[in-house]
Amino acid sequence: MSLAAEAFVSQIAAAEPWPENATLYQPLKEDQILLSDSASSLAVQTFLRMCGLPVLVSCRANAEYMSPSGKVPFIQVGNQVVSELGPIVQFTKAKGHSLSDGLDDVQRAEMKAYMELVNNMLLTAEVQTCTRPHISRPRYSSPYSWPLNHILAYQKQWEVRRKMNVIGWSGKSLEQVYEDVSQCCQALSQRLGTQPYFFNKQPTELDALVFGHLFTILTTQLTNDELAEKVKSYTNLLSFCHRIEHTYFKEQDRESQSGSSRHSKGSLP
Repeated sequence: MSLAAEAFVSQIAAAEPWPENATLYQPLKEDQILLSDSASSLAVQTFLRMCGLPVLVSCRANAEYMSPSGKVPFIQVGNQVVSELGPIVQFTKAKGHSLSDGLDDVQRAEMKAYMELVNNMLLTAEVQTCTRPHISRPRYSSPYSWPLNHILAYQKQWEVRRKMNVIGWSGKSLEQVYEDVSQCCQALSQRLGTQPYFFNKQPTELDALVFGHLFTILTTQLTNDELAEKVKSYTNLLSFCHRIEHTYFKEQDRESQSGSSRHSKGSLP
């Protein structure tokens, strides 16, 4: 996004408070959503909960085609539609809600580096599952009837394979992918150490991103458990996931149950 565009978005976003009916859109949770999209959606939900911003979760079969960027998840806040975690973080910051304002320049640069690591390793490993037709094709095409289901599934698979070719992952075996995931988890585990969050006592967007991907890997049933087993090797990452789940989902959901269901912030997938 250009500086002029960022300034324009900031002015619009800051003009109005966060509404109670803000909505996050994602593909159908039970039948359609792919591993990478599920992780990205959970990361955004977690970030918004950490900011204390309510959001309704709407599962739509055509969510990907509703998105202005063609990517999910995206949020609709008033008349504004914003997709993906990075732009959503900037959008909420313009409204006065930021998790990383307390970091200095060095810490902020380190946070961005680790977020790049997660996107380059964990997200890419999740996207790689789309290259396995027996895994992704039935899920991705499930809401559609013949012949559209076959057309869209082949189109999606072709897009993923093209991306894998561009970034040099197309020739990687599953064992190499699992090793990359393990190395990413090792780096995250070392950075986290014994702290509750990556930058000590307060969460940042990095914590939301990592939780979204790790928790999704741990709780999604795949054809084998190798990805989840790599994550389970790091006990502090497991404790980290339990901590965020308890603090920002279970506790907040119990609090929201005492109010109107109309103001629900969604539930953990």
